[in-house]
Amino acid sequence: MLLLARPLPAQIASSETYLSEIVEQLNIQWPKNRTINLVFHGHSVPGGYWNDHRVETLYSYPYLVLKALKEKYPYALINIIVTAKGGENSVDGQKRFSEVLAYKPDVLFIDYALNDVGIGLDKSKAAWEKMIKQAQAAGIKIILLTPSPDQRINLADSNNVLRQHASQIRNLAGAYHTGLADSYSSFEQVLQKEGSIKPYMSWVNHPNEKGHMLIVEGVAKYFGL
Repeated sequence: MLLLARPLPAQIASSETYLSEIVEQLNIQWPKNRTINLVFHGHSVPGGYWNDHRVETLYSYPYLVLKALKEKYPYALINIIVTAKGGENSVDGQKRFSEVLAYKPDVLFIDYALNDVGIGLDKSKAAWEKMIKQAQAAGIKIILLTPSPDQRINLADSNNVLRQHASQIRNLAGAYHTGLADSYSSFEQVLQKEGSIKPYMSWVNHPNEKGHMLIVEGVAKYFGL
């Protein structure tokens, strides 16, 4: 009797091994090292927007990730490339995804859920899947990010819309075996422990440096930090 192979169970990529080849590269010194491209694709949060539409590039998580990496890997040559666009959702981000792939990311970070509230779960899932499939076809490692908060949405509500998007992103990370930086869970834990996320926010839905550092923690584990 012919036995059909069972599909592998959905599983988020291990933070200990998913980027092991890239971490190895980060330890290589000149002249044998090479440039590592980290590309951050998404909306205003990875774009560095704080309050009053100020763009605090150096105090937002893509560059805070760079700072942490350089402390750990002083010989690494790392490019931080931010393709984020304020106000954009994943449907529009997917439309210009060829521009993102042109940067030849070693690791691609996707962070759109905060703005995807406006387009709904179905449209956002389709757009995220298209980007994931295109990136994986090009051999790119991917880390998906669940949303950081919007203070107009009650994080304590067990069925709030951001939690629904966070759940969908976790499922996508499992289905496509990508990495996951679970920003939403980090802010939930802050709310439970401290009773408020306000000290972590610069504006209604933009974190300050303290909030961006919560996001960094979710990313850093994939780089051995």
